[in-house]
Amino acid sequence: MTDAGTPAPTASSTTRRLEVGDEAPLFTLPTADGGEVSLEALRGRSVVVYFYPAAMTPGCTTQATDFRDNLTPLREAGFEVVGVSPDPVTKLDGFAEQEGLTFPLASDTDHAVLEAYGAWGEKSTYGRLSVGVIRSTVVVGPDGKVVHAAYGVKAKDHVARLLRTLGVTAGA
Repeated sequence: MTDAGTPAPTASSTTRRLEVGDEAPLFTLPTADGGEVSLEALRGRSVVVYFYPAAMTPGCTTQATDFRDNLTPLREAGFEVVGVSPDPVTKLDGFAEQEGLTFPLASDTDHAVLEAYGAWGEKSTYGRLSVGVIRSTVVVGPDGKVVHAAYGVKAKDHVARLLRTLGVTAGA
């Protein structure tokens, strides 16, 4: 129990982070534009799947606009980008419109995909434990296998570090 008398947050003991070489879990999720995105439909392409806590918050906006600003060099290097959060589609639609985001933002309100990717669990924010989205990025290769996985990343400068890791030259 916490001091407030509520149960302390717990993470599932079965939550496992993906590692290089793992088969990426398949998913199909609704998107901000009213459609859906499916990892299976993207097979044959490399996909950057990034998980973020909440649309329209400062850190998530920084990360999303960094991906937006580097979308051309990523695509030229053969990478698609998909953002996943537990936000409802209506909030994602407003976020995409407000920030001019042109890559899919997917809604995972039941956390099934977040959990399958190890991006949902116990985390510490400003010294306080909670259960929620662990800001993470998983890069899936054309064969459906994980080629890069990073958990607990910081929003600021994350995309620049990812570009270096992937050998992609940043946009202007």
